[in-house]
Amino acid sequence: MSEDSRRITLIGRDPQKNPRDWDLTLSASSRIVTVDSFTVLRHTVANGVVDIDIDVERIVLDKTSTAADYLALLAALPQQFCGDVIMIRDDESAFLSATGRGGDRVLYSLSPSDLRFYLETHGLVHGRGSAGSSQPVSNVKPFKKHFAA
Repeated sequence: MSEDSRRITLIGRDPQKNPRDWDLTLSASSRIVTVDSFTVLRHTVANGVVDIDIDVERIVLDKTSTAADYLALLAALPQQFCGDVIMIRDDESAFLSATGRGGDRVLYSLSPSDLRFYLETHGLVHGRGSAGSSQPVSNVKPFKKHFAA
């Protein structure tokens, strides 16, 4: 069996809620690793991403955390982590934290259709699901320009 060289999408999820249609196949663009506990995910991010050199491309909190948890996770991210961090809310809207051109993090607010577009564009989910709509995707508008010091 060969080692999987794809980058990792680390997903915190609540196993009691409806599962998303994640693309778990070997042909998916990213290797999806799910964690059923926000505490374990936070510990993995705070320690494992840097200490054991895990190649995490993005972190997704799929209806498993509060806004305060999300902000605490963002504040605790290792400086070396440049990937996206997404918090999906119960209404399918989301917040996306991404690294901007200057290296600072930028926070975006995503509508449900914007979220679905992001997940499909990055090959994380199978086709159009119930969470998507047939309406055009609106422009993603910055929630806050920069968190520069």
